[in-house]
Amino acid sequence: MDELLLARWQFGITTVYHFLFVPLTLGLSLLVAIMQTMYVRTGNETYKKMTKFWGKLFLINFAMGVVTGIVQEFHFGMNWSEYSRFVGDIFGAPLAIEALLAFFLESTFLGIWIFGWDKLHKKIHLLSIWMVAIGSNLSALWILIANSFMQAPVGYAIRNGRAEMTDFFALITNPHVFYQFPHTVLAGYATAAFFVMGISAYHLLRKNHQDFFRRSFNIALVFGFVSVILVTTVGHIQGQYLVKTQPMKMAAAEAHWETADPAAFSVVAVVDEKNQTNTFEISVPKMLSFMSYNSFNGEVKGLKDLQAEAEARYGPGNYIPPVTSIFWSFRIMVAAGAWMVLITLVSLYLWRTGKLEAKPLVLKALLWSIPIPYIANTTGWYMTEVGRQPWIVYGLQKVEHAVSPSVSMGEILTTLIGFTVVYGILAVADIYLMVKYIKQGPEETPVSSHLEPSAKEVSLWT
Repeated sequence: MDELLLARWQFGITTVYHFLFVPLTLGLSLLVAIMQTMYVRTGNETYKKMTKFWGKLFLINFAMGVVTGIVQEFHFGMNWSEYSRFVGDIFGAPLAIEALLAFFLESTFLGIWIFGWDKLHKKIHLLSIWMVAIGSNLSALWILIANSFMQAPVGYAIRNGRAEMTDFFALITNPHVFYQFPHTVLAGYATAAFFVMGISAYHLLRKNHQDFFRRSFNIALVFGFVSVILVTTVGHIQGQYLVKTQPMKMAAAEAHWETADPAAFSVVAVVDEKNQTNTFEISVPKMLSFMSYNSFNGEVKGLKDLQAEAEARYGPGNYIPPVTSIFWSFRIMVAAGAWMVLITLVSLYLWRTGKLEAKPLVLKALLWSIPIPYIANTTGWYMTEVGRQPWIVYGLQKVEHAVSPSVSMGEILTTLIGFTVVYGILAVADIYLMVKYIKQGPEETPVSSHLEPSAKEVSLWT
Protein backbone atom coordinates (compact mmCIF):
# COMPACT_ATOMS: atom_id res chain seq x y z
CA MET A 1 0.00 0.00 0.00
CA ASP A 2 1.33 3.45 -0.92
CA GLU A 3 0.26 7.10 -1.03
CA LEU A 4 -1.29 6.75 -4.49
CA LEU A 5 -3.52 3.84 -3.50
CA LEU A 6 -4.64 5.53 -0.28
CA ALA A 7 -5.36 8.79 -2.08
CA ARG A 8 -7.47 6.92 -4.63
CA TRP A 9 -9.35 5.09 -1.87
CA GLN A 10 -10.03 8.33 -0.03
CA PHE A 11 -11.34 10.14 -3.08
CA GLY A 12 -13.28 7.08 -4.20
CA ILE A 13 -15.05 6.69 -0.84
CA THR A 14 -15.83 10.40 -0.69
CA THR A 15 -17.16 10.46 -4.25
CA VAL A 16 -19.33 7.36 -3.97
CA TYR A 17 -20.77 8.56 -0.65
CA HIS A 18 -21.49 12.01 -2.07
CA PHE A 19 -23.04 10.53 -5.18
CA LEU A 20 -25.60 8.68 -3.08
CA PHE A 21 -27.30 12.04 -2.46
CA VAL A 22 -26.79 13.91 -5.73
CA PRO A 23 -29.18 11.93 -7.98
CA LEU A 24 -32.02 12.17 -5.46
CA THR A 25 -31.46 15.93 -5.18
CA LEU A 26 -31.73 16.30 -8.97
CA GLY A 27 -34.94 14.33 -9.26
CA LEU A 28 -36.74 15.10 -6.01
CA SER A 29 -36.35 18.88 -6.44
CA LEU A 30 -38.20 18.58 -9.74
CA LEU A 31 -40.89 16.27 -8.32
CA VAL A 32 -41.53 18.63 -5.40
CA ALA A 33 -41.80 21.54 -7.87
CA ILE A 34 -44.34 19.57 -9.92
CA MET A 35 -46.39 18.79 -6.81
CA GLN A 36 -46.44 22.42 -5.73
CA THR A 37 -47.40 23.47 -9.25
CA MET A 38 -50.39 21.14 -9.05
CA TYR A 39 -51.33 22.70 -5.70
CA VAL A 40 -51.13 26.26 -7.06
CA ARG A 41 -53.12 25.33 -10.16
CA THR A 42 -55.86 23.30 -8.40
CA GLY A 43 -55.91 24.67 -4.86
CA ASN A 44 -56.15 21.06 -3.63
CA GLU A 45 -54.72 20.90 -0.09
CA THR A 46 -53.51 17.32 -0.62
CA TYR A 47 -50.93 18.56 -3.12
CA LYS A 48 -49.84 21.14 -0.55
CA LYS A 49 -49.29 18.40 2.02
CA MET A 50 -47.41 16.38 -0.59
CA THR A 51 -45.14 19.32 -1.29
CA LYS A 52 -44.38 19.66 2.42
CA PHE A 53 -43.80 15.98 3.09
CA TRP A 54 -41.55 15.24 0.12
CA GLY A 55 -39.91 18.66 0.52
CA LYS A 56 -38.83 17.75 4.04
CA LEU A 57 -37.18 14.55 2.79
CA PHE A 58 -35.57 16.56 -0.02
CA LEU A 59 -34.05 18.96 2.52
CA ILE A 60 -32.52 16.16 4.59
CA ASN A 61 -30.98 14.67 1.46
CA PHE A 62 -29.83 18.09 0.20
CA ALA A 63 -28.03 18.85 3.48
CA MET A 64 -26.12 15.58 3.27
CA GLY A 65 -25.16 16.27 -0.32
CA VAL A 66 -23.75 19.69 0.55
CA VAL A 67 -21.75 18.40 3.52
CA THR A 68 -20.15 15.56 1.56
CA GLY A 69 -19.63 17.60 -1.62
CA ILE A 70 -17.60 20.35 0.01
CA VAL A 71 -15.03 17.82 1.24
CA GLN A 72 -14.35 16.64 -2.30
CA GLU A 73 -12.95 19.98 -3.38
CA PHE A 74 -10.33 19.89 -0.63
CA HIS A 75 -8.97 16.64 -2.08
CA PHE A 76 -7.65 18.48 -5.12
CA GLY A 77 -5.35 20.57 -2.95
CA MET A 78 -4.51 17.92 -0.36
CA ASN A 79 -3.97 14.67 -2.24
CA TRP A 80 -3.98 15.70 -5.90
CA SER A 81 -1.92 18.88 -6.05
CA GLU A 82 -0.08 17.80 -9.21
CA TYR A 83 -3.41 17.38 -10.94
CA SER A 84 -4.49 20.82 -9.74
CA ARG A 85 -1.22 22.32 -10.92
CA PHE A 86 -1.53 20.68 -14.34
CA VAL A 87 -5.20 21.42 -15.19
CA GLY A 88 -6.35 23.79 -12.45
CA ASP A 89 -6.79 26.70 -14.86
CA ILE A 90 -9.26 24.63 -16.88
CA PHE A 91 -10.87 22.35 -14.31
CA GLY A 92 -11.35 25.17 -11.82
CA ALA A 93 -13.36 27.39 -14.18
CA PRO A 94 -16.54 25.28 -14.44
CA LEU A 95 -16.32 24.40 -10.75
CA ALA A 96 -16.16 28.10 -9.85
CA ILE A 97 -19.14 28.84 -12.08
CA GLU A 98 -21.02 25.94 -10.49
CA ALA A 99 -20.46 27.38 -7.02
CA LEU A 100 -21.04 31.05 -7.84
CA LEU A 101 -23.98 30.59 -10.20
CA ALA A 102 -25.75 27.24 -9.83
CA PHE A 103 -25.19 26.40 -6.15
CA PHE A 104 -25.81 29.95 -4.93
CA LEU A 105 -28.96 30.07 -7.06
CA GLU A 106 -30.12 26.77 -5.64
CA SER A 107 -29.33 27.51 -2.00
CA THR A 108 -30.65 31.10 -2.04
CA PHE A 109 -34.03 30.13 -3.46
CA LEU A 110 -34.16 27.10 -1.20
CA GLY A 111 -34.03 29.45 1.77
CA ILE A 112 -36.78 31.58 0.24
CA TRP A 113 -38.87 28.47 -0.29
CA ILE A 114 -38.39 27.13 3.25
CA PHE A 115 -39.28 30.37 5.02
CA GLY A 116 -41.57 31.88 2.41
CA TRP A 117 -44.75 29.92 3.12
CA ASP A 118 -47.65 32.31 3.86
CA LYS A 119 -45.24 35.24 3.41
CA LEU A 120 -45.02 35.29 -0.39
CA HIS A 121 -47.63 35.18 -3.11
CA LYS A 122 -48.32 31.57 -4.11
CA LYS A 123 -46.85 31.97 -7.59
CA ILE A 124 -43.72 33.72 -6.32
CA HIS A 125 -43.26 30.99 -3.75
CA LEU A 126 -43.78 28.38 -6.48
CA LEU A 127 -41.14 30.12 -8.59
CA SER A 128 -38.62 29.68 -5.77
CA ILE A 129 -38.85 25.87 -5.78
CA TRP A 130 -38.58 25.82 -9.57
CA MET A 131 -35.41 27.90 -9.27
CA VAL A 132 -34.10 25.33 -6.78
CA ALA A 133 -34.77 22.55 -9.29
CA ILE A 134 -33.16 24.54 -12.11
CA GLY A 135 -30.16 25.39 -9.91
CA SER A 136 -29.70 21.73 -8.92
CA ASN A 137 -29.62 20.60 -12.53
CA LEU A 138 -27.39 23.51 -13.61
CA SER A 139 -25.02 22.51 -10.85
CA ALA A 140 -24.82 19.00 -12.32
CA LEU A 141 -24.20 20.48 -15.77
CA TRP A 142 -21.15 22.50 -14.72
CA ILE A 143 -19.68 19.65 -12.71
CA LEU A 144 -20.09 17.32 -15.68
CA ILE A 145 -18.49 19.91 -17.97
CA ALA A 146 -15.46 19.74 -15.69
CA ASN A 147 -15.56 15.95 -15.61
CA SER A 148 -15.99 15.74 -19.38
CA PHE A 149 -12.67 17.55 -19.84
CA MET A 150 -11.09 14.69 -17.89
CA GLN A 151 -12.82 12.19 -20.18
CA ALA A 152 -12.20 14.02 -23.48
CA PRO A 153 -9.92 17.08 -23.23
CA VAL A 154 -10.80 19.97 -25.57
CA GLY A 155 -10.04 23.69 -25.86
CA TYR A 156 -6.56 23.59 -24.31
CA ALA A 157 -2.87 24.03 -25.06
CA ILE A 158 0.14 22.66 -23.17
CA ARG A 159 2.42 25.51 -22.08
CA ASN A 160 5.31 25.26 -19.63
CA GLY A 161 4.22 21.79 -18.57
CA ARG A 162 0.64 22.85 -17.78
CA ALA A 163 -2.68 22.64 -19.62
CA GLU A 164 -4.09 26.11 -20.26
CA MET A 165 -7.53 26.96 -21.59
CA THR A 166 -7.58 28.36 -25.10
CA ASP A 167 -11.27 28.03 -25.95
CA PHE A 168 -13.93 28.31 -23.23
CA PHE A 169 -16.70 27.71 -25.76
CA ALA A 170 -15.09 24.41 -26.78
CA LEU A 171 -14.97 23.43 -23.10
CA ILE A 172 -18.68 23.99 -22.49
CA THR A 173 -19.70 22.42 -25.82
CA ASN A 174 -17.55 19.33 -25.37
CA PRO A 175 -19.46 16.56 -27.20
CA HIS A 176 -18.93 14.30 -24.19
CA VAL A 177 -21.17 16.60 -22.11
CA PHE A 178 -24.14 16.05 -24.42
CA TYR A 179 -24.06 12.33 -23.67
CA GLN A 180 -22.96 12.31 -20.05
CA PHE A 181 -25.21 15.10 -18.74
CA PRO A 182 -28.61 13.75 -19.89
CA HIS A 183 -27.69 10.23 -18.76
CA THR A 184 -26.71 11.45 -15.29
CA VAL A 185 -29.70 13.77 -14.86
CA LEU A 186 -32.21 11.19 -16.08
CA ALA A 187 -30.69 8.67 -13.68
CA GLY A 188 -31.38 11.19 -10.93
CA TYR A 189 -35.00 11.50 -12.04
CA ALA A 190 -35.38 7.71 -11.98
CA THR A 191 -33.83 7.63 -8.49
CA ALA A 192 -36.34 10.16 -7.17
CA ALA A 193 -39.24 8.35 -8.84
CA PHE A 194 -38.36 5.04 -7.20
CA PHE A 195 -37.80 6.80 -3.89
CA VAL A 196 -41.31 8.28 -3.97
CA MET A 197 -42.93 5.13 -5.38
CA GLY A 198 -41.26 2.90 -2.79
CA ILE A 199 -42.25 5.05 0.18
CA SER A 200 -45.77 5.46 -1.19
CA ALA A 201 -46.03 1.69 -1.64
CA TYR A 202 -44.97 1.25 2.00
CA HIS A 203 -47.86 3.39 3.20
CA LEU A 204 -50.37 1.96 0.71
CA LEU A 205 -49.60 -1.52 2.03
CA ARG A 206 -50.44 -0.26 5.52
CA LYS A 207 -53.53 1.66 4.40
CA ASN A 208 -52.03 4.94 5.68
CA HIS A 209 -53.11 8.28 4.16
CA GLN A 210 -54.25 6.41 1.06
CA ASP A 211 -55.37 9.38 -1.02
CA PHE A 212 -52.15 11.24 -0.23
CA PHE A 213 -49.82 8.40 -1.15
CA ARG A 214 -51.95 7.26 -4.07
CA ARG A 215 -51.52 10.67 -5.67
CA SER A 216 -47.81 10.71 -4.83
CA PHE A 217 -47.39 7.27 -6.35
CA ASN A 218 -49.24 8.18 -9.53
CA ILE A 219 -47.09 11.26 -10.15
CA ALA A 220 -43.87 9.36 -9.44
CA LEU A 221 -44.93 6.40 -11.61
CA VAL A 222 -45.48 8.51 -14.72
CA PHE A 223 -42.34 10.52 -13.98
CA GLY A 224 -40.37 7.31 -13.37
CA PHE A 225 -41.63 5.50 -16.46
CA VAL A 226 -40.57 8.36 -18.74
CA SER A 227 -37.23 8.66 -16.90
CA VAL A 228 -36.22 4.98 -17.04
CA ILE A 229 -37.13 4.67 -20.72
CA LEU A 230 -35.12 7.79 -21.56
CA VAL A 231 -32.15 6.90 -19.34
CA THR A 232 -31.78 3.47 -20.93
CA THR A 233 -32.10 4.96 -24.43
CA VAL A 234 -29.56 7.69 -23.74
CA GLY A 235 -27.28 5.14 -22.06
CA HIS A 236 -27.29 3.00 -25.20
CA ILE A 237 -26.49 6.03 -27.37
CA GLN A 238 -23.73 7.06 -24.96
CA GLY A 239 -22.23 3.57 -25.17
CA GLN A 240 -22.06 3.82 -28.95
CA TYR A 241 -20.37 7.21 -28.62
CA LEU A 242 -17.80 5.79 -26.21
CA VAL A 243 -16.99 2.94 -28.60
CA LYS A 244 -15.58 5.66 -30.86
CA THR A 245 -14.04 8.01 -28.28
CA GLN A 246 -13.00 5.67 -25.44
CA PRO A 247 -12.79 2.23 -27.05
CA MET A 248 -10.52 0.91 -24.28
CA LYS A 249 -13.20 1.59 -21.64
CA MET A 250 -15.92 -0.12 -23.64
CA ALA A 251 -13.70 -3.08 -24.53
CA ALA A 252 -12.96 -3.51 -20.82
CA ALA A 253 -16.68 -3.32 -20.03
CA GLU A 254 -17.19 -6.25 -22.40
CA ALA A 255 -13.99 -8.15 -21.50
CA HIS A 256 -13.33 -8.05 -25.24
CA TRP A 257 -9.70 -9.07 -25.75
CA GLU A 258 -9.47 -9.84 -29.48
CA THR A 259 -10.54 -7.60 -32.35
CA ALA A 260 -13.47 -9.16 -34.18
CA ASP A 261 -15.91 -8.45 -37.00
CA PRO A 262 -18.63 -9.29 -36.17
CA ALA A 263 -18.07 -9.30 -32.42
CA ALA A 264 -19.93 -11.46 -29.90
CA PHE A 265 -21.40 -10.07 -26.68
CA SER A 266 -20.30 -11.83 -23.48
CA VAL A 267 -23.29 -12.18 -21.16
CA VAL A 268 -21.14 -13.59 -18.36
CA ALA A 269 -17.43 -14.33 -18.30
CA VAL A 270 -14.63 -15.44 -16.01
CA VAL A 271 -11.84 -13.00 -16.78
CA ASP A 272 -8.15 -13.90 -16.56
CA GLU A 273 -6.49 -10.48 -16.67
CA LYS A 274 -2.99 -11.88 -16.22
CA ASN A 275 -3.19 -13.99 -19.37
CA GLN A 276 -5.52 -11.54 -21.13
CA THR A 277 -8.28 -14.00 -21.86
CA ASN A 278 -11.64 -15.25 -20.62
CA THR A 279 -11.45 -18.76 -19.20
CA PHE A 280 -15.23 -19.15 -19.44
CA GLU A 281 -17.93 -17.14 -21.12
CA ILE A 282 -21.48 -17.30 -22.39
CA SER A 283 -21.82 -15.09 -25.42
CA VAL A 284 -24.34 -14.03 -28.05
CA PRO A 285 -22.87 -14.01 -31.60
CA LYS A 286 -22.74 -10.65 -33.40
CA MET A 287 -24.56 -8.86 -30.58
CA LEU A 288 -21.63 -6.64 -29.54
CA SER A 289 -21.35 -5.34 -33.10
CA PHE A 290 -25.08 -4.63 -33.10
CA MET A 291 -24.86 -2.82 -29.74
CA SER A 292 -21.94 -0.76 -31.03
CA TYR A 293 -23.17 0.12 -34.52
CA ASN A 294 -26.84 -0.95 -34.78
CA SER A 295 -25.63 -3.49 -37.30
CA PHE A 296 -24.77 -7.17 -36.94
CA ASN A 297 -21.56 -6.47 -38.83
CA GLY A 298 -18.86 -4.11 -37.66
CA GLU A 299 -15.35 -4.35 -36.25
CA VAL A 300 -14.98 -3.93 -32.51
CA LYS A 301 -11.36 -3.55 -31.44
CA GLY A 302 -10.08 -5.76 -28.67
CA LEU A 303 -8.07 -4.80 -25.61
CA LYS A 304 -4.85 -6.30 -26.98
CA ASP A 305 -4.88 -4.22 -30.15
CA LEU A 306 -5.95 -1.13 -28.23
CA GLN A 307 -3.05 -1.66 -25.83
CA ALA A 308 -0.62 -1.84 -28.75
CA GLU A 309 -2.07 1.37 -30.22
CA ALA A 310 -1.78 3.14 -26.87
CA GLU A 311 1.84 2.09 -26.47
CA ALA A 312 2.63 3.33 -29.95
CA ARG A 313 1.01 6.69 -29.16
CA TYR A 314 1.92 7.29 -25.51
CA GLY A 315 4.97 5.10 -24.90
CA PRO A 316 5.51 1.90 -22.93
CA GLY A 317 3.08 1.10 -20.11
CA ASN A 318 -0.11 -0.71 -19.22
CA TYR A 319 -3.13 1.15 -20.58
CA ILE A 320 -5.72 -1.55 -19.87
CA PRO A 321 -8.01 -0.66 -16.91
CA PRO A 322 -9.09 -3.31 -14.35
CA VAL A 323 -11.24 -5.46 -16.62
CA THR A 324 -13.00 -7.73 -14.12
CA SER A 325 -14.47 -4.98 -11.96
CA ILE A 326 -15.51 -2.87 -14.96
CA PHE A 327 -17.05 -5.87 -16.72
CA TRP A 328 -19.25 -6.70 -13.74
CA SER A 329 -20.04 -3.11 -12.77
CA PHE A 330 -21.39 -2.58 -16.28
CA ARG A 331 -23.57 -5.67 -16.03
CA ILE A 332 -24.88 -4.74 -12.60
CA MET A 333 -25.81 -1.31 -13.95
CA VAL A 334 -27.59 -2.81 -16.95
CA ALA A 335 -29.39 -5.41 -14.81
CA ALA A 336 -30.56 -2.68 -12.43
CA GLY A 337 -31.80 -0.62 -15.36
CA ALA A 338 -33.63 -3.60 -16.84
CA TRP A 339 -35.36 -4.25 -13.51
CA MET A 340 -36.47 -0.62 -13.27
CA VAL A 341 -37.95 -0.77 -16.77
CA LEU A 342 -39.74 -4.03 -15.99
CA ILE A 343 -41.22 -2.99 -12.63
CA THR A 344 -42.39 0.38 -13.96
CA LEU A 345 -44.07 -1.28 -16.95
CA VAL A 346 -45.85 -3.76 -14.67
CA SER A 347 -46.84 -1.00 -12.24
CA LEU A 348 -48.07 1.24 -15.05
CA TYR A 349 -50.25 -1.55 -16.44
CA LEU A 350 -51.73 -2.37 -13.01
CA TRP A 351 -52.29 1.32 -12.29
CA ARG A 352 -54.10 1.84 -15.60
CA THR A 353 -56.31 -1.19 -14.94
CA GLY A 354 -57.00 -0.19 -11.33
CA LYS A 355 -55.46 -3.35 -9.89
CA LEU A 356 -52.23 -2.02 -8.38
CA GLU A 357 -53.33 -1.77 -4.75
CA ALA A 358 -54.76 -5.28 -4.97
CA LYS A 359 -51.28 -6.63 -5.77
CA PRO A 360 -49.28 -6.47 -2.52
CA LEU A 361 -46.36 -8.36 -4.05
CA VAL A 362 -45.86 -5.59 -6.62
CA LEU A 363 -46.07 -2.92 -3.92
CA LYS A 364 -43.52 -4.83 -1.83
CA ALA A 365 -41.28 -5.17 -4.90
CA LEU A 366 -41.45 -1.40 -5.39
CA LEU A 367 -40.57 -0.82 -1.74
CA TRP A 368 -37.55 -3.09 -1.97
CA SER A 369 -36.59 -1.49 -5.29
CA ILE A 370 -35.67 1.84 -3.67
CA PRO A 371 -31.93 0.85 -3.57
CA ILE A 372 -31.89 -0.32 -7.21
CA PRO A 373 -31.27 3.08 -8.86
CA TYR A 374 -28.60 3.80 -6.23
CA ILE A 375 -26.84 0.59 -7.25
CA ALA A 376 -27.14 1.56 -10.92
CA ASN A 377 -25.79 5.06 -10.23
CA THR A 378 -22.81 3.80 -8.23
CA THR A 379 -21.77 1.06 -10.63
CA GLY A 380 -22.26 3.36 -13.61
CA TRP A 381 -20.12 6.06 -12.05
CA TYR A 382 -17.49 3.44 -11.13
CA MET A 383 -17.32 2.30 -14.74
CA THR A 384 -17.08 5.90 -15.96
CA GLU A 385 -14.16 6.82 -13.72
CA VAL A 386 -12.24 3.57 -13.29
CA GLY A 387 -12.70 2.72 -16.96
CA ARG A 388 -10.57 5.76 -17.77
CA GLN A 389 -7.55 4.33 -15.93
CA PRO A 390 -4.61 4.76 -16.01
CA TRP A 391 -5.53 8.32 -17.05
CA ILE A 392 -6.83 11.01 -14.74
CA VAL A 393 -7.05 13.31 -17.78
CA TYR A 394 -7.50 11.10 -20.81
CA GLY A 395 -4.35 11.07 -22.92
CA LEU A 396 -2.71 13.93 -20.99
CA GLN A 397 -1.96 12.94 -17.40
CA LYS A 398 -1.82 9.59 -15.65
CA VAL A 399 -3.20 9.10 -12.15
CA GLU A 400 0.23 8.23 -10.79
CA HIS A 401 1.54 11.64 -11.90
CA ALA A 402 -1.37 13.56 -10.34
CA VAL A 403 -0.92 12.68 -6.66
CA SER A 404 0.63 15.17 -4.23
CA PRO A 405 4.37 14.49 -3.77
CA SER A 406 4.62 15.90 -0.25
CA VAL A 407 1.71 14.16 1.51
CA SER A 408 2.74 11.14 3.55
CA MET A 409 0.98 7.79 3.73
CA GLY A 410 0.28 8.34 7.43
CA GLU A 411 -1.44 11.67 6.77
CA ILE A 412 -3.65 10.22 4.06
CA LEU A 413 -4.50 7.16 6.16
CA THR A 414 -5.43 9.34 9.14
CA THR A 415 -7.76 11.55 7.12
CA LEU A 416 -9.16 8.52 5.30
CA ILE A 417 -10.17 6.94 8.60
CA GLY A 418 -11.42 10.29 9.91
CA PHE A 419 -13.61 10.98 6.87
CA THR A 420 -15.00 7.46 6.93
CA VAL A 421 -15.93 7.70 10.61
CA VAL A 422 -17.54 11.12 10.18
CA TYR A 423 -19.47 9.91 7.14
CA GLY A 424 -20.64 6.91 9.12
CA ILE A 425 -22.01 9.21 11.84
CA LEU A 426 -23.71 11.39 9.23
CA ALA A 427 -25.20 8.27 7.65
CA VAL A 428 -26.76 7.31 11.00
CA ALA A 429 -28.24 10.81 11.35
CA ASP A 430 -29.51 10.77 7.77
CA ILE A 431 -31.14 7.35 8.10
CA TYR A 432 -32.66 8.25 11.46
CA LEU A 433 -34.27 11.42 10.12
CA MET A 434 -35.40 9.82 6.87
CA VAL A 435 -36.98 6.81 8.58
CA LYS A 436 -38.58 9.01 11.22
CA TYR A 437 -40.39 11.24 8.74
CA ILE A 438 -41.17 8.44 6.29
CA LYS A 439 -42.94 6.40 8.97
CA GLN A 440 -44.61 9.47 10.39
CA GLY A 441 -46.16 10.41 7.07
CA PRO A 442 -47.72 13.78 6.31
CA GLU A 443 -48.13 15.93 9.41
CA GLU A 444 -51.06 18.13 10.29
CA THR A 445 -48.80 21.01 11.29
CA PRO A 446 -49.03 24.76 10.76
CA VAL A 447 -47.66 25.83 7.40
CA SER A 448 -45.21 28.28 8.94
CA SER A 449 -43.35 25.50 10.75
CA HIS A 450 -43.67 22.59 8.36
CA LEU A 451 -39.99 22.59 7.38
CA GLU A 452 -38.34 24.33 10.32
CA PRO A 453 -36.26 21.77 12.28
CA SER A 454 -36.68 21.16 15.97
CA ALA A 455 -33.87 21.80 18.45
CA LYS A 456 -33.25 18.04 18.67
CA GLU A 457 -32.89 17.76 14.89
CA VAL A 458 -30.55 20.73 14.74
CA SER A 459 -28.35 19.12 17.38
CA LEU A 460 -28.09 15.98 15.24
CA TRP A 461 -26.63 17.99 12.38
CA THR A 462 -24.33 20.16 14.50
